[in-house]
Amino acid sequence: LHAAPHDKPHPPGEALVQREGNPLFRVRYAHARARALRRNAADLGFQAEAGDIGSTLRPSAAPLLTALSDHPRVLAAAATHRDPSRLARQLVVVADAVTVVWPEVLPLGDEKPLAVHRARLALVEAAGAVLADGLALLGIDAPDHL
Repeated sequence: LHAAPHDKPHPPGEALVQREGNPLFRVRYAHARARALRRNAADLGFQAEAGDIGSTLRPSAAPLLTALSDHPRVLAAAATHRDPSRLARQLVVVADAVTVVWPEVLPLGDEKPLAVHRARLALVEAAGAVLADGLALLGIDAPDHL
C-alpha cells in the first residue's frame, strides 16, 4: 500500500504500533470491538435486527451514518482512480465514528434488550463489515480479537 502523494511517509514499523494515534490500529480495533459487541449481545440472548436506532442515540452518531452511506461512493472512487489511500482514509472515518455508538449498544444493568438495542447492534455490525471488507481489500487482516 502506497501513501497518497500528499501524505508524508511514516517511519518503518510505525504501522505496527498499537496505540490510539495509529490509524491502522484504530481501524483494526474498531472491527474487533464490533465483533466483541456481537458476542456480548449473543451472551445476553439477542442479535442484530434492522429497525429504528432510536431518538436517544447521541446526535454525534450521525457521522457514522454518513460514513456508512458514503462508503460505496468512496470505494468506487478509490477503484476508479486506483488510489487505495481513499479507502484507507474512509476506514479511519468509519472506525472513529463507530466509537460513539458503542456505549449505547448493550443494555445496562438489569435492563432487558429492546428493539433499539438490536437496531444499534445492527448498525455496529454494518460498520464492522465495512471495516473488515475494506481491510481485506487493502490486504490487511481484520482480527476478531486484539
